[in-house]
This record gives sequence, structure tokens and C-alpha cells, in this order.
Amino acid sequence: MRTTGSLVRILGALIALAGTLALTGAQKQVYSKRDRAFYADPALVDFVRPGLVVKINSAAIAADGTITVTYTITDPMGLPLDATGVNTPGAVSFTYAAAYIPAGQEQYVSYQTASATGNALGTITRPGFVLGGPGTLVAPGQYTYTFPQKAPSAFDATATTTVAVLGSRDLTTFDLGTNIASNTYSFVPNGSAVKVTRDVIRTASCNGCHDQLAFHGGHAQGVEMCVLCHQPQNQDPVTGNTLDLKVMVHKIHMGSSLPSVLAGKPYQIAGYRNIISDFSDVEDPADARRCQTCHSQTTGAAQATAYMTEPTRAACGSCHDDVDFATGANHPGGIQNSDKQCANCHLPQGEMDFDASIQGAHMYPTESSLLSGLVVTITNVQNNAAGSAPVVSFNIQDKGGNPVALSALGSLSLTMAGPTTDYGTTSFGADVTTPGYVTESAVKTASCGGAGRCTYTFTHPIPAGATGTYAIAIEARRSETVPQLIDGTTKQTAIQYGAANPVTYFSVDGTPLAPRRKIIAEANCNACHVALSLHGTLRNNVEYCAMCHNPSNTDAARRPGAQVPSDKTAPPQGINFNLLVHRIHDGTNVVANGGKPYIVVGFGGSHNDFSGVGFPAMNAEGATRDLANCAMCHVNGSEQNDLNLSNLNPVTDPQGLLNPVQPFTSACTGCHVDRPAASHALSNTTQLGEACAVCHNADGEFSVDKVHAGK
Repeated sequence: MRTTGSLVRILGALIALAGTLALTGAQKQVYSKRDRAFYADPALVDFVRPGLVVKINSAAIAADGTITVTYTITDPMGLPLDATGVNTPGAVSFTYAAAYIPAGQEQYVSYQTASATGNALGTITRPGFVLGGPGTLVAPGQYTYTFPQKAPSAFDATATTTVAVLGSRDLTTFDLGTNIASNTYSFVPNGSAVKVTRDVIRTASCNGCHDQLAFHGGHAQGVEMCVLCHQPQNQDPVTGNTLDLKVMVHKIHMGSSLPSVLAGKPYQIAGYRNIISDFSDVEDPADARRCQTCHSQTTGAAQATAYMTEPTRAACGSCHDDVDFATGANHPGGIQNSDKQCANCHLPQGEMDFDASIQGAHMYPTESSLLSGLVVTITNVQNNAAGSAPVVSFNIQDKGGNPVALSALGSLSLTMAGPTTDYGTTSFGADVTTPGYVTESAVKTASCGGAGRCTYTFTHPIPAGATGTYAIAIEARRSETVPQLIDGTTKQTAIQYGAANPVTYFSVDGTPLAPRRKIIAEANCNACHVALSLHGTLRNNVEYCAMCHNPSNTDAARRPGAQVPSDKTAPPQGINFNLLVHRIHDGTNVVANGGKPYIVVGFGGSHNDFSGVGFPAMNAEGATRDLANCAMCHVNGSEQNDLNLSNLNPVTDPQGLLNPVQPFTSACTGCHVDRPAASHALSNTTQLGEACAVCHNADGEFSVDKVHAGK
């Protein structure tokens, strides 16, 4: 018979267990897999309550110009935090900014300024943010901060004023990183309603590529805070360049395509401690002509269409920086002494593409409404057993559903690869020099009937003895001539564009159909690239990319015709998709960490060096090249080491530290390029295969998501 004490102990244990389970459930809801807290001990999380929420409650400018802001800091559960870190874990440091929009203007002027000195402009006064303590405690978690600089004695009490507060909670002692959060608040000092705003671009547009838009070591976060300082009042005294956001951002994203850069003048900005940042090699992954990528109307920005309705010399001249509006040089409209006449010629949208309207002048060629379009669909694959030559039925039409003749195409090819468990080892004949797949041109040999219905019979059969599921894909391209306004004159211009790549799967032995695993979502690629298209617009489907960029393939076939002599004698470069994509996106980091420049010899022997590529994503502290958020590209948890190793092929990587390299190692060493990483992988690989999943599986102590969390 149990004693009362035993029952009490059992009841206590059950309550403690229930509390832990409840906390664990709450932990999973509050924190994502990108947060270190998601993986931390629930008891530690319950004590620390990591995370930070900043909410501005009110702000005011007194009659003598004193600017104050009252705000609250809490954890994600809504409980107040002690900024000193005494009563709640983790001290919080702060950054403040305050600015107003003068009457009749659209951009801010900062109330907080500081001097800066450089060779180009000497000593100037420019806006900035303020680093300070929390201010005066007025309630648990609530503080009132007084800005060090007052508004001028004759400040406009009717002007829209905006204050920003950014908090940085240091939880590194608990191995929970640094939590950063910010908030902005707009008001009119005399108490009237806010009527004028600056809401052109929202942070959500930027984060499609940048992930967590933050700069200045985490002291500035989000566009809403950036616009307070980066306005016409701001300049770089070292280079003389304006730091007005609409000019600076356009120039940064244009980078290597700026007329001034092409003419030999680099685009540079001096940052912290006057360290020069050179943006002359930046390439916008979306192409800077796609204005709507940043000026998105889907984010709710009130002035998202202002770039179309209010063109200005400063904004337009930032990209077209070879135009001199004062003299009229390189401007078909001649001299422009103000912005008043800009909208007369540059309407939001004209009567046709490629005219002088905003949309027309920035029309991306392959997206022009003047093009008939090209749509290819696969309708059937017959004679698809092992040892047989597949007969593929497909349609070729324009975007209106009308047939397109083969003679109108510049290119039409079909590719076959398999099995889908992992491409790369199948041989399609001694005459096929590309490992693992076969591509056949069909532009002259396909047979087409009415309505664009065509068939093509492969000359290379499916290998005898083949098993499982195979894939067939099509690429096609055409060229059309359309009128285009160039330097004020309408000229006929040829535009070459490709069709979307259809991919179809079929069983070669009667076993159930098994399409290739889905690792990357094309929509994720297009969050940055908008409409990813490579190899002369021929290839634009990641399912298709994987067929050729398989574990066995390299650029060996292109090396003999390389344009750069050293490329001819260098070993071939591995181009398996996981190796290639990781190395390309982490280009600058690969070299910085001791890896070789990733150089691929492409069509025509072209030399493609990706060592200058920087991934645009950031972490909360504003560090660039942040590839830690695997979910920006990956889907279905495919970054985890939980795939069937027996189905995956070793990766050929003649220039790598390991060759061949095992499949998981190939993916990880795409970014982790140093010798210790390669040695670690090698020491955990035996004749039985890789042991990565022991520690790095989805639930492992060092799972992929866990080791990348909070970075």
C-alpha cells in the first residue's frame, strides 16, 4: 500500500512532466526551426523566454523641441523585459532615430545629426541614428527615452514625424544568440492626424532575397527605419556619393550594369570606419528592369506605384547615370531643369511595349506582350519499355493556343535520363559523351501535323535491363522581331526566348511511377530571380536542370575549346546540381574560406568564374552571404540527411579535395569548403558509405536545421 508521501511525489512528478510537455508544445509554436530556442532545453527556454518584441506606445515633441518616445519591450509571450538584464535574462541595448517630412515634400529630414569627414566633401553634417540606454523606466518593460538633440526652435508642429526604436537583446550567455526587433511610429506633434507618409517600398519586398534586411551591424533593420536617415540630406564625404535611398539602392542593384561602371568608374560607398564597399560587380538576380520586384503592390505599400506616376531626375538618373539633365546629354528629351516635365513623356504605361513610358522602357524583353509566345506540352510517351526507343508525342503552340511550325523554331531538343532515384550512371551509347543523359535535336527530324501536334522517336533507346522510372524533357526556342524605341528612334529588334520546359515521367519496367524527389521549389528560386532562365533562355525548370547536372557530369566536354588557356589544362569541374548551386550562391565565401574559385567552362568555351558572387540573404545582425536559411531554396525538408543513401550516386568532382565525393558530403562541402570539413567527412565515410546521418539527421544532435539556426 502506497503512503501519502509516495502519492505526493508521484503527483508532483506527473505535474512536472505535464508542465514540460506543455512547455515543449508552446515552444514549438512560438519558435521556428530558424530559432536556437526551438532546440534548447525547455527548462532553459522557460526561464529565459528568448525573443524580443518592441512596441512604440507614443511619441511627442515638446514646445522647447524636446523629442521623447515611450515604448514597451516584451518577450514573445508578452511578458515585460528588464532592459538592464537584472530582473529578466539578457540586457537590451537600443538604437533610436527621429525624422520629419517637411511641408510640401515627400522625404524625411532627420532631427538627429552628426559630423563626418572625408576627402571628397571635407567635414559635413549628416543624419544618423543614436545609440543609447533604455531611458526612464515608467512601468514594467516600459521606458521613455529623450533624444539628445532637440527639434529646432521653429520646428513645424504640423509635419509628419516618425521615430524608430531598435532593441538588441544579448542572450549569448545562454547560447541563444542575439534577438533583434524594431518598431516605427508616426505622429504629428500638434496632435492632428497623420496625412503625409513615406511608404514606397515595404521590407517584405526586400526580404524575398535578403531574408532579414538589416545593416550597420544590426543597428538598422527594415526599410521603414532606413528611410529616416537615407534621404537627400545624407551624403558620403569620402566618395561624394549621395546616400539618398532611392539613388543608393538603384545604383547598388544596377552595380555592374551602371553606365558609369562600364565606363571605368567604380560605384563605392564608405561605411563604418570609412571602409570602402565596392558595388561595381553586383548583378541583380531579378534584373533591375523588373521595377515591380521591389515596388510591389502586394505588400500594401501606399505609394508602391509612385515610381510610375512620379518619375524624377534623381531616381531615373541613378540607373541611367550617363544622362546629364542639365545639358541634355544622352537624354532624348533634352534639358530638364526640374522634375515637372518628366511625366509628360514618361507615362505609367504607353500604347505599346518598349516605348518611353515607365513600363515600356523597363519591359523585360522575353515578357513583352508583342511576342506570340511559345508553349510546349508533352502528351504521351509510347514504346517506353527497357531496350525500346521512346516515341514522344507533344504539342507546339503559341500562348493563344495556335500551332507553331517547326520552321519557326531556332532550337528544339528532347532529353532523356533515368532512373529517377538518382540520375547520372545510365549509359545511352558509346557515342553519347555527356554522362547520364542523352539530348537529341528534333528541330529537323520531328514529325508535326495539324494544330501543332508532333511526335519524335529517340535514336538512342532506353538501355536494355533498365529499371524504375525515367524522365523525358523538352526545350525549345524561337526568335521574333518587334518594334523597340532605342535612343528616341523606333527600330525593329529581334528577341529570342524559350518555352517552359515540360518534364514527364514513365516506368520502363511496369513498376509504380516514381518521379524524382522534389528538393527545390522553382517558386523559391524565383523569389529572387523572378523568372529563372539559363543557357540562352532554353532552360528554366529545376526538374529539368537535375537531369543534366547530375552526379556523373562535369564540364569536361567544354574544356578542350576553353577560351582561357589555363582552363584547357585544368581538371574538369564537377557540375552536379547540389555542388553547383551551393558553390555559385556562396561564391565569395568559398574563396574567403580557403576554397578554390568555382569556375565552369560553358557553351563556346566561356569562362564562368563565380568566386565574386555574394548571396543577398542576411542575418539579423546584417551579415551578408547568409546561407544558413536552407528553406529559402529547399522544400520537403530536403536539406536533411534522411534520404535513402543506397539510391544516391557518388559525385564526380575532379577539382575537389575529395573525388569522387559522397552525395551528402557533396552538398555540405558545397559551402563548407575547407580541409577540416573535407577531412571530417572523409573520416566519417567507410566502405559501407557515409555516416553523416548518425549526427546530422533530422532529429540528430547536430541536425542541419539545428546547426544553422540563429545564424
